[in-house]
Amino acid sequence: MLEPWIAFTLAAALLQSIRFMLQKRLSDTGLSAVGATFARFAFAAPVAGVALLAWLTLEGRGLPSLSGTFWAYAVMAGSSQILATICVVALFKQRNFAVGITFKKSEVLQTAFLGLVMLGDAISQAGGIALAIGVIALLILSESGDGATGETESSWLARFATRSAGLGLLSGALFAMSAVGVRGATLQVLDVSTGLRALVTLSMVTAMQASAMLLWFLWRDRQQPVKVLRAWRAVALTGAASLGGSFCWFAAFSLQTAAYVYALGQVEILFSMVIGALILKERLRRQEVLGIVLLMISIVVLVLYG
Repeated sequence: MLEPWIAFTLAAALLQSIRFMLQKRLSDTGLSAVGATFARFAFAAPVAGVALLAWLTLEGRGLPSLSGTFWAYAVMAGSSQILATICVVALFKQRNFAVGITFKKSEVLQTAFLGLVMLGDAISQAGGIALAIGVIALLILSESGDGATGETESSWLARFATRSAGLGLLSGALFAMSAVGVRGATLQVLDVSTGLRALVTLSMVTAMQASAMLLWFLWRDRQQPVKVLRAWRAVALTGAASLGGSFCWFAAFSLQTAAYVYALGQVEILFSMVIGALILKERLRRQEVLGIVLLMISIVVLVLYG
């Protein structure tokens, strides 16, 4: 029988792949990248809130005490997740689904590299080799340039300077910040079960995200919430996948260290390749498959042996 954290991580990876696929389709219906991102939280926030209220009522208890540290981590997790999701949805307009998800997964490499450069965190010889393989993989994935412009650049620096590479690497960095924030926040919810700890954090974070984005739209773009409401069926599916995936991620991070969750979570790339081929009818070039495989290997080696 699978350990709980493994089951939660596999479920989270699958649901997240489905959610990004739905958001890609939403962005193709006229919603902006920000609008498609808002669709994720517009449904998830109220459902998570109702679920939390029901759970607390059944247990006959009030909301656990939430410290200032919890809120600091929650704000960090929520804001970085919003920006990261916007980057990924915008990236889907540049590259196909599986490549976009793979660029997002560079978050693990970036976290290790920044820790080495800024904090002096030690990396083993295997970890150094994994980082090198990861850089090669990203170069391979970047070589074909931006799908929207047809650009191809020969120099390695130019490859990383393309719009698609920039969006992918930025989303990875932001998702890394979000993961740290999620784990930090869940660990601040004390004296409750794993499920309730995850649900409390999920409810607070999604409520902040939905409120912040709604205020932004009321100030800058009042048509986007209207478009989200008109696409309510697709929005509901996106929100349901988002809610389920977030709950599973939060639960996994509360049960196991981020490194092991990250390692197993790379199965999301495989899920995205299957979804891209069978549902979105996208074809990967040999070069892109090679880059995806190399990046998966480098990330798993890094988190397990780095």
